[in-house]
Amino acid sequence: MVTRSRSVLFQRTTVVPAFALVALVLTWGRDVPGWVVAVAAALLAGAVLAAVHHAEVVAHRVGEPYGSLVLAISVTVIEVALIVTLSADGGDKSASLARDTVFAAVMITCNGIFGLSLLVGALRGGVARFNPEGTGAALATVATLAGLSLVLPTFTTSSPGPKFSPGQLVFAAIASALLYALFVATQTVRHREEFLPVTSEGHVIEEEEHEHPPTTRDAWTSLGLLGLALVAVVGLAKVVSPTIESGVEKAGLPHAVVGVVIALLVLLPESIAAVRAALRDRVQTSLNLALGSAMASIGLTIPAVAVASIWLDGPLLLGLGSTHMVLLALTVVVGILTVVPGRATPLQGGVHLSLLAAYIVLAINP
Repeated sequence: MVTRSRSVLFQRTTVVPAFALVALVLTWGRDVPGWVVAVAAALLAGAVLAAVHHAEVVAHRVGEPYGSLVLAISVTVIEVALIVTLSADGGDKSASLARDTVFAAVMITCNGIFGLSLLVGALRGGVARFNPEGTGAALATVATLAGLSLVLPTFTTSSPGPKFSPGQLVFAAIASALLYALFVATQTVRHREEFLPVTSEGHVIEEEEHEHPPTTRDAWTSLGLLGLALVAVVGLAKVVSPTIESGVEKAGLPHAVVGVVIALLVLLPESIAAVRAALRDRVQTSLNLALGSAMASIGLTIPAVAVASIWLDGPLLLGLGSTHMVLLALTVVVGILTVVPGRATPLQGGVHLSLLAAYIVLAINP
């Protein structure tokens, strides 16, 4: 019965991304009626669930922290491609697209996914336990990347406006790429044990013992299907974005709300995977996903847009406004206070979620 259920699940998670990709090809770059948008949205949701399933298969095969790294990088690479594509089409209107998307990803991951994982883990076991050394290193890297790429451009004087000069942009791109590469090496090679999940007693869990890992063939198949599902997720998010934008305009909301909604859609696979891990008492895995996604969003997006700016027209605005800088500072300070003890109650999860709520409210009503 278990084998049959897995077979049915595998068939569904194989067929849905295929249909989603077909829908993406048929709708990309076209004005589509409302019922087509509704179908695309349904397929997007199915592709999200399929991506989570295949990510968990790959993660089970390669173990932590490689599994969460695969999902974070996969989503971010496709997200970066989407940003560059939209920037190429948007001209001056997309000058702040990279900044808005990256900051939305940071707030959603470092407060939304992070806080929800802590809340679920603490409600499940009374206290959510994780490794403060690995989580602290990840948070420090995210804070540094965000400060270099999103805060400094507001205060530089070489170019007018919240943007880098060409030389400064080159430095930020190289620094972001090197810091991200250094963190990945630390996470997967030199200090891998600091990013492994821990039990409620604080013991490191090297391997999952309750279930046999999938075969190498199944893992490679799931890796390919994961890529297809994520392409469908991000692509269909772009397809439904005009409808979202139209609804936002009719409601009289700021245009920045569109970026928040799209970021929420794109980050759904990581959000669901993180909550599932927290429900299994693997809070460290959830935090790896949250902070790894934030780090990848900055560490891969900034170098990509720096290279793309060579041929893209219009300015590249990266500096945050004062309100967003306050939210970023609060996120970093609260994150440090949460990480240091290596354990969290539902209160810490609620505090992070309140910061995400504040970001969304201020996006709607600046």
